[in-house]
Amino acid sequence: MPPAPPVLLVRDARFREHVPAAAHPECPERLDAIDAALGPLPRDLRELGARPASDEELARVHSRDYLALLAQIDGQRAQLDPDTYCAPRSVAAARLATGALVELATRVARGEARSGFAALRPPGHHAERERAMGFCLLNNVAIAARALQAEGVERIAIVDWDVHHGNGTQHAFEAERDVLFASLHQFPFYPGTGALHERGTGPGEGATLNLPLPPGCGDAEYASAFDAVLLPVLREFRPEFILVSAGFDAHAADPLASMRLSTRAYAWFSAQLRELAEDCCGGRIALALEGGYDLRALGESVRATLGALAAPEPAAGSLRGPAAAGWEEVVGRLREAHARSWSTLRHTVVH
Repeated sequence: MPPAPPVLLVRDARFREHVPAAAHPECPERLDAIDAALGPLPRDLRELGARPASDEELARVHSRDYLALLAQIDGQRAQLDPDTYCAPRSVAAARLATGALVELATRVARGEARSGFAALRPPGHHAERERAMGFCLLNNVAIAARALQAEGVERIAIVDWDVHHGNGTQHAFEAERDVLFASLHQFPFYPGTGALHERGTGPGEGATLNLPLPPGCGDAEYASAFDAVLLPVLREFRPEFILVSAGFDAHAADPLASMRLSTRAYAWFSAQLRELAEDCCGGRIALALEGGYDLRALGESVRATLGALAAPEPAAGSLRGPAAAGWEEVVGRLREAHARSWSTLRHTVVH
């Protein structure tokens, strides 16, 4: 019997060349913290280096004018918005990060790996077609999804569990039915998008699944949102591939947000999506690093995520437990908003 395909881990020292001029939460030390937490890699986890994204790959998501702007400032230091910096090597690092995720997703889609995690920076999910935003230069996950479509993958689910809403990814696909964008995020919060009524447009109505959560949510509330809305909708959608914008800034220790997730929660999220991918799409799932700004929590959470991704058995333990007072009403609103598009939300009972 041939050995099982490996789980791939993308790492590349050149991602550290995106360097702020002054103290900034999105910094090279984030990758140092991940490396320190991972330590020696298990045998079934293999590393994959980066290659730059091609102009064709980038142009599937970003406009020619925006890509021309990035080419113009390549090699310089610039401030692209109040939060987003560009160092002399930032554009090169961003192209490497995007290309690395495209390569990872493509290898998983072809069966050369069973899944993977890309520890890359700069992050991507805020980057819009025409501009950088929120620490992000290029929309890594959106570009990877377009590359998968070019490979013939027809139905793609993008799950974004970063504490901030992935506005750029939503806008790239909100008019399309065959790309499901699902986001769990603190609301109201930066960038101000991701309200419950944002459900997609035209033929894509219903394929944007926003789950805006109030500040202070922890393990039990997130598990309830997974069980009551996210996982049933994903099963009904039946994706051929799952991409994850894996931000770790909803952790209780993170300085930029007000959520209360434990490190164990990220292992649980990953195990739930891994098991769903095994049921729906041959296990094809790839995760890309987005946020996460407490260095210790970030490293430990990525380690937990990779452990759950590589585990051959169902996840042990549970996040399910008593949620905050009034949580039933929050979940009821989430289900009601999306029930018109997803029959599973009309025909199942939540306990």
